[in-house]
Amino acid sequence: MRPLRRLMLRSAAATALLGLAGLAARAQAKPRVIPISARKFTYEPDVVTVKLNEPVIFHLTSEDVVMGFSVPDFGVRGTIIPGQATDVALTPTKAGEFTFLCDVFCGTGHEEMNGTLRVVA
Repeated sequence: MRPLRRLMLRSAAATALLGLAGLAARAQAKPRVIPISARKFTYEPDVVTVKLNEPVIFHLTSEDVVMGFSVPDFGVRGTIIPGQATDVALTPTKAGEFTFLCDVFCGTGHEEMNGTLRVVA
């Protein structure tokens, strides 16, 4: 094999390996933990901003009654029990603004209990 061709093949192989290493590092990224407190009839914070493809864990707590946490556009949900933490994992695969909401009836005002998940590129 000619020296120039050998050099080009080695260069291409090295580039491919570096690309795979970058994908592996991204796939093993430690999720960012986002604490969210739920109480009649609000979430705190009620606006959360994350990056596209950033793995996150919503660390959910309730101060008063059983509540739900649902992000329908991403098909994730959890039940929040007072005195216990609930973790809901999400890696957003599309950018935009999405609603998260309580999907367990928690009293009058339940219908307005929601927040906004902003996913930025």
